[in-house]
Amino acid sequence: MRIATWNVNSIRSRLDRVLAFLERSGTDVLAIQETKCRQDQFPVAAFEAAGYEVAASGYHQWNGVAIVSRAGIDDVETQFAGQPAFGTPDQEPRVEARALGAVCGGVRVWSLYVPHGRALDDPHYAYKLAWLEALRADAAARLRAEPGAQIALLGDWNVIPRDSDVWDVTAFEGRTHVSTPEREAFAAFEQAGFVEVTREHLPAPGTYTYWDYQQLAFPRDKGLRIDFAYASPALADRVTGAAVDREERKGKGASDHVPVVLDLA
Repeated sequence: MRIATWNVNSIRSRLDRVLAFLERSGTDVLAIQETKCRQDQFPVAAFEAAGYEVAASGYHQWNGVAIVSRAGIDDVETQFAGQPAFGTPDQEPRVEARALGAVCGGVRVWSLYVPHGRALDDPHYAYKLAWLEALRADAAARLRAEPGAQIALLGDWNVIPRDSDVWDVTAFEGRTHVSTPEREAFAAFEQAGFVEVTREHLPAPGTYTYWDYQQLAFPRDKGLRIDFAYASPALADRVTGAAVDREERKGKGASDHVPVVLDLA
């Protein structure tokens, strides 16, 4: 089975590219982030015509997650236990559409869009850390309850775990993504028993998954590695390879992220 994750930065704007990627790559299950649409706006019919079932969660033009699968979709969850809400002074706190889980081909797949954090002194940063901790606690509890469970935590983590995961770490000094609390929150999933399998199979520095649209970041290879896949031990044992589809950052209408692909025995 082939599983992938991709922050598409608007599914309606990039539908043709996503469908072409699925056909070209032979991907069975795709975790999608930043769909940027309500559930009723998600292009379900186009995926069904291509042979994929769809589960989606979205409330408006921001955030939004989905899973498309030709290996079945069962037991859909639109949030994890304890998932924090976020609001502003003029907005009631709400659990955002940032996590969607479903069983696909025997694997509990989570499509995750971790909060950005915005700035170290912004309330969104505290929200981000609380969100990651709640996700870790939920994932750890699932693993304790069923040590042999096959769980994939896939998505845009908005964390740069290592200095080598960014073209120039000094460019992020005093900013989010590289702060010690964020890196510790990311590493805590490994301490909970999960394995970050893309690192295991793609260890080379400079394996980026995101390039900003500004300042010719992609041609200059000013990239970040922020899209990852944490797997439970039973699932990690099945992973035979991983790839970053850099080609999807090229051409007209590309997302600023590229797909990260896992092959399972």
